[in-house]
Amino acid sequence: MQQFLTRLFTRLMKSWSWVVLIVLTILIKWASWYPGWVERNYSQGVYPLISKVQRFLFGWIPFSIGDLFYAFLILVIVFRTFKFFKYLFQRRLTRKFFIIALQQGIFFFLFIYVFFNLFWGLNYNRIGIAKHLDLKAKAYSTEDIDTLTRALMERVNHYADLATETERDSFDKKRDLFHEASVAYHNASADYPFLKYSPRSVKPSIFSYAGNYLGFQGYYNPFTGEGQVNTTIPRFLEPFVTTHEIGHQLGFAKENEANFAGFLACRYSASNVFKYSVYYDMYHYAVVELYQRDSVKAKQYQEQLHEQVKKDQQTYIAFYKKYRNPIEPIIMWGYGQFLKANNQPGGKRSYNEVVLWLIAYYKKFGIEAL
Repeated sequence: MQQFLTRLFTRLMKSWSWVVLIVLTILIKWASWYPGWVERNYSQGVYPLISKVQRFLFGWIPFSIGDLFYAFLILVIVFRTFKFFKYLFQRRLTRKFFIIALQQGIFFFLFIYVFFNLFWGLNYNRIGIAKHLDLKAKAYSTEDIDTLTRALMERVNHYADLATETERDSFDKKRDLFHEASVAYHNASADYPFLKYSPRSVKPSIFSYAGNYLGFQGYYNPFTGEGQVNTTIPRFLEPFVTTHEIGHQLGFAKENEANFAGFLACRYSASNVFKYSVYYDMYHYAVVELYQRDSVKAKQYQEQLHEQVKKDQQTYIAFYKKYRNPIEPIIMWGYGQFLKANNQPGGKRSYNEVVLWLIAYYKKFGIEAL
């Protein structure tokens, strides 16, 4: 591997490569200051073509190419770390070694940064889903979040009765789960053309079990255009997680917007399981926000939940406790910093910010539209 990596970096790190990467880095940073330009020319311009090509190339493959790419990167990092400590103990660390390592590190960072943004990351700086629906994001009152929480509680209770165990079992085959998610987006695109999704590229994550310890339910790979779902999480979460990742594939990079895209799509599914899954998640986001302002009201809604919802909440709590470990908070802190660096100052709380769009949505279209 050492010889392979040495040859790889030697070929890549030509003087012209440095110039190209530095120029592109500057241009990307410049573009990020102009959301309107990004929306017109990237998010609704070249990105849809990029994402379709990625999904066409890799979507038909039954396993995740992106996960193999990540596995390779992990091996490279482990190998380089091992080599560093080996040289350290052998007292072979020289000034030349540090200079070469620094050059390769900077080059690698610039390379990843440029291709991450060109393939997807610029979407963090777009105007976003509000433009498509003409929604006005405004500060909301306690009454607004109370109205939203009550409506979502009623919806999740309604579908808790309809989402039978047999229908839940029907999505144990993940290809059926992913197919229904794409159908939901297809149905939603009749009213919301910006949700048109084809071809499909959603797959089980190779790292699903590791994800339980690291705290992720799904993720998007911008280098291959694949959406990965942790298929070992409680199954009532899987439909919404799947539609959330598809939202990322469609260019809604911010977590609150991917949540909202998933919400819009799930409501168009013929499956009660999908509808239950989205209202379960949306209710959770809303009641957490309400609890910050009126804990008494939030507790009252919790008491009014359907027994199946309460059972699923206990299942999720038990699942979380089973995999809780000292590493996860560190990983989640790092992920929160990543979100902040990508135009989401709320960090991990960016997911909860979907309530802002839900409130704006029902104020424009009526509470029954939820």
